[in-house]
Amino acid sequence: MDFGFTTAAYVVAAVLFIFSLGGLSGQESAKRAVWYGITGMAIAVLATLIGPGAGLWLLSLVLIAAGAVVGHQLATKVEMTQMPELVAIMHSLVGLAAVFVGFNADIMINAVSEIYAANGGVLGAVADGGYKAIGLPKEVNDTLSTFGQLVAKKTAVEIGILKVELSLGIWIGAVTFTGSVVAYGKLSGNSSKLPFKIDTGAKQLPGGHMLNAAAAAFSLLMLIMYLSGSGSWTLVLLTIAALFIGYHLIMGIGGADMPVVVSMLNSYSGWAAAAIGFSLGNDLLIVVGALVGSSGAILSYIMCKAMNRSFVSVILGGFGGESGPQMAVEGEQVAIDADGVAASLNEADSVVIVPGYGMAVAQAQQAVSELTKKLRAQGKEVRFAIHPVAGRLPGHMNVLLAEAKVPYDIVLEMDEINDDFPETDVVIVIGSNDIVNPAAQDDPNSPIAGMPVLEVWKAKQVFVSKRGQGTGYSGIENPLFYKENTRMFYGDAKASLDNLLPKID
Repeated sequence: MDFGFTTAAYVVAAVLFIFSLGGLSGQESAKRAVWYGITGMAIAVLATLIGPGAGLWLLSLVLIAAGAVVGHQLATKVEMTQMPELVAIMHSLVGLAAVFVGFNADIMINAVSEIYAANGGVLGAVADGGYKAIGLPKEVNDTLSTFGQLVAKKTAVEIGILKVELSLGIWIGAVTFTGSVVAYGKLSGNSSKLPFKIDTGAKQLPGGHMLNAAAAAFSLLMLIMYLSGSGSWTLVLLTIAALFIGYHLIMGIGGADMPVVVSMLNSYSGWAAAAIGFSLGNDLLIVVGALVGSSGAILSYIMCKAMNRSFVSVILGGFGGESGPQMAVEGEQVAIDADGVAASLNEADSVVIVPGYGMAVAQAQQAVSELTKKLRAQGKEVRFAIHPVAGRLPGHMNVLLAEAKVPYDIVLEMDEINDDFPETDVVIVIGSNDIVNPAAQDDPNSPIAGMPVLEVWKAKQVFVSKRGQGTGYSGIENPLFYKENTRMFYGDAKASLDNLLPKID
């Protein structure tokens, strides 16, 4: 096969990936978009297997089969509540792959350099005024792999560029790897499969941000030394520094910011893949990596805007510290039973449901869907209010509601529904805390001060389905729970709704 077929296949795959990303922006087109991505990846893998440099077929097929088995097991066993940590741990694999590819490229550069030396030449040396590489004898060149032959043809400038590319790939990949592992631990909490538990709070070593800055400066020094010909040991030290940065950076970010962290790590994994593409001379990897990297960065920006936080402040784990003591919350939480909630719902004309991670944990989305059907059958207006950072993954709530077959047209974003709460009879909050917290507007010292929130307290009545009186994942107290028009519907969300459903006329 020649490069023409592979290039054409890569172009088709890239177009399909673009369609896939575009389709994922809407719930109606998401299922079709997933198939675009699957088809594009199948074409890319096939083109790689039969294109230039094809070989090691048995090993390739074994690895593909093993990956398919693992993927199938994960797809059938992982609950929707575990999707955020699954995405995080998958990012770690992309980062680790970038590290391995980078070191493999360095090993190949050294190996080809030794072959040049044995044949009386120097890798990267040029002749004819710098326009033609010296090259290797054909019988020697033919013994090299496709990537080895690519390296053997490079000039000194091109070798330098390749070293920069592989160094960036290793550094970004190492940061992504340890950062994603820590994110996985924070997201999974007590259910983590890691041999150790990771606290969801923001934790840093003494020295905090200065340690990260020192590690970054050390990485830059090692890069300069590597490019100056000091040897591969500099890459090892650069990798260790990057692994530390990834660990310490994400450890310093609290639970409330973890949705942004997942999106950010997604972006990092994309740039790591792009760096791999440059190192290998693979155009499709460059395109796909750039697509993932840029889309992840844009999503991170959108989420930071939704939280009224700067991207830098989130990444640095709240650089600058607390601004002062938080406002004291007065009053008490008033409980209500299923009969009381049912009576208010039966009398209401308009209802807004605000889902959060608690709904996902309780797997209550089907019960929520049944409640919606019952209320709409009575002619009531029922809508869902989705905050951009609801749950622990961008789009988490949308996926759960789609899974439960809640109609797309009644699922509204925060900006579309926030002005409607004063005219809403009943709001049901299911497992949410920060995204409905009035302290974001009322308390300048709150950790979420200035964050746009769903103004549910402006409705006539608010029912909060919550397991207990704790402050939840982020540890921030919520004055909403103490307001006069709020009642606490305590208990597991699914059990509470199952108890409520028969009481709806």
